[in-house]
Amino acid sequence: MKQTMLFLFLLAAVGGSLQAQRGWEAGGWLGGAFYLGDLNTNYDFSRPGMAGGLVARYNFNERLCFKASANVLQVSADDANSSNPFEQARNLSFQSNVVDGTFQFEFNFLPYRHGHEEHFFTPYLLAGFNVFRFNPKAEYEGELVELRPLGTEGQFRGEEYYSVSGGLAYGVGFKVDLSYEWSLNFELNARSLFTDYLDDVSTVYADKGDLEQLRGPLSVALSDRSLETAGSQIGREGTQRGNSNNNDTFITMGVSLVYYFGDIRCPEYGRR
Repeated sequence: MKQTMLFLFLLAAVGGSLQAQRGWEAGGWLGGAFYLGDLNTNYDFSRPGMAGGLVARYNFNERLCFKASANVLQVSADDANSSNPFEQARNLSFQSNVVDGTFQFEFNFLPYRHGHEEHFFTPYLLAGFNVFRFNPKAEYEGELVELRPLGTEGQFRGEEYYSVSGGLAYGVGFKVDLSYEWSLNFELNARSLFTDYLDDVSTVYADKGDLEQLRGPLSVALSDRSLETAGSQIGREGTQRGNSNNNDTFITMGVSLVYYFGDIRCPEYGRR
């Protein structure tokens, strides 16, 4: 991943030497979002959340672009859908709305020129970083409850995980012209996050007595929900609740409709 990003940045540095078709594009996209983490270790992609956003792209030349996107998406998971017996007994779940900003370089595998009769399509590779905000919640007694303020893994007040984080953003896509101005982009884009708390699950079970004293009975109830299915609570203090060695990931997949504004430059004065 690091080598791919370095390769794209080097391309940006030397991009001016390639045949140029500079210009801005902008548009919107719709699709789905998928979560991978402690509550989806089976790579279950059968329950996507809604996703969409706005896209702006600057073409340096026919091979290299820079893209920024503002995105909103929904992710969720439930241990009840797992095939793992421990996860079924753990019985945790979450859902979260995510607001995401992603910044990436794109490299076109084929020369791409808007409106060209031959070079009007290309697969592409993209890599960069993202910044996002999340707020995991769980349904309890018919209501959605915010999990972060409850410190479900024993976090002291003021030491909760941050609700804003970042990650590495990378993926693949395919773009094709509909006309000189309009194009369709099909894209699969993953974010490897710098946090393991997108789902509010990361480390071990906390002491329930300490939790009740610090946060109250609601925190205790949502920290260990195994009693609801297993018949007895499995969350003894210090036993595994999640796997902090692997941070969470979310993936977006969608199609965008993009308008090309052409090469917009400042007028050059004094030339005849």
